[in-house]
Amino acid sequence: MNCPKCATPLTQKYYKGMMEVDACPACRGMWLDFDELDRLEDVAFDDDARKGSLLHHGTGGESLCPACNAALMEFQYRLYDLRLEACPQNHGFWLDAGEDERVLEIMRERAGQIQRKLGVEQQWRQTLSDLHHFLTKN
Repeated sequence: MNCPKCATPLTQKYYKGMMEVDACPACRGMWLDFDELDRLEDVAFDDDARKGSLLHHGTGGESLCPACNAALMEFQYRLYDLRLEACPQNHGFWLDAGEDERVLEIMRERAGQIQRKLGVEQQWRQTLSDLHHFLTKN
């Protein structure tokens, strides 16, 4: 497979000790098979039900899928300020250099938001329970 950005042949690389990816030695981008983006996200936040929708506002792109040569679709990643590219045939995702770290940063933020939300909900439940106990006692 060749890099969809600079046409350099992609090489296999073991990414962060967890999975093999196809990486471009020239532009440092990487091709993640369809399930590998989820595995990357799981490093920071593995609660799939609370991650939110993956693809938003897909548009046609200029780059070609290294697996099938279809035009990659550019999309807004989980409603964040990050644009990624995906194969419309579900072969995978292209991440330019540094976008992998941005995905991890977003997932860490999301995990923190969920933890904060759960903590506030638990405090509110306790407040309501205390109030109910006070009102029924008097």
